Amino acid sequence: MSLETITTTDFNFPNQKSVYRGKVREVYNIKDEYLVMVATDRISAFDVVLPEGIPYKGQVLNQIAAKFMAQTADIVPNWLLGTPDPVVAVGKLCEPFKVEMVIRGYLSGHAWREYRDGKRTVCGASMPEGMKENDKFPEPIITPTTKAHEGHDEDISREEIISQGIVSEADYLQLEDYTRKLYQRGTEIAAERGLILVDTKYEFGKDKDGNIILIDEIHTPDSSRYFYKEGYEERQDAGDKQKQLSKEFVRQWLIENGFQGKEGQTVPEMTDEYVQSVSERYIELYEHIIGEPFQRAESSSVLARVEKNVNAFLEQLG
Repeated sequence: MSLETITTTDFNFPNQKSVYRGKVREVYNIKDEYLVMVATDRISAFDVVLPEGIPYKGQVLNQIAAKFMAQTADIVPNWLLGTPDPVVAVGKLCEPFKVEMVIRGYLSGHAWREYRDGKRTVCGASMPEGMKENDKFPEPIITPTTKAHEGHDEDISREEIISQGIVSEADYLQLEDYTRKLYQRGTEIAAERGLILVDTKYEFGKDKDGNIILIDEIHTPDSSRYFYKEGYEERQDAGDKQKQLSKEFVRQWLIENGFQGKEGQTVPEMTDEYVQSVSERYIELYEHIIGEPFQRAESSSVLARVEKNVNAFLEQLG
């Protein structure tokens, strides 16, 4: 494709100690004090990184997360110090909790698949009888997962987290409180934009002073599921699929093409047209959730641009 995508980086920033390569981001440790997080254009589904980069995906995720960090800083402090480049966030290094806090306002995705298979609890949270896919829960439920370095994250209950000593009880109750408040704020912002925040996940850590800090990304299409508010009730009543903006459309395309990340399955070919359509969906979500036009960053010499901008920012931090 003519657009330059970032599928891998190999920077060597001043005072760099290490680099962690995640599924879709690369995180550079600067003197055990700061993290430089580069949002690449890689895309993953079913815990597999797909073979093609998606133009502007990294920029979309990075900028949505930064805007939501700013809009929730009154609820919980966060790790972010600045975004020196459209695809880069720089923040404080924290010790992450080994759980992801998933909160669900609607019976969708993984929770629906469990429900459909006859289960009425997920991660210790109970789900009422008589619900249909995508129905709203009476109250949002928290369904944490363990944070896996490799492979699948695993469902876990509050009781197991505390009894196994993964997180102390006091800290865990604080994480739940922050999770509910963040989800409420995200729900309100989405509603203003004509969207429903269906479910999302948050990650937290502790800074060197022992404060709980919101880390990673927040309310992006990779960490969240959104429905269009208009027509939601009608679609539910008619038993129709909901119109959604999330990464779920990529998962659905993979399932339809015989891939669910299982052994022996191969990723279907991603044509230029398909890659372009995914890019457009990400941009569409940005414009809906942020409520302003997406400004495409310069797409040539991207890596040189990133390196220059990060170096200048780190110099200011000292």
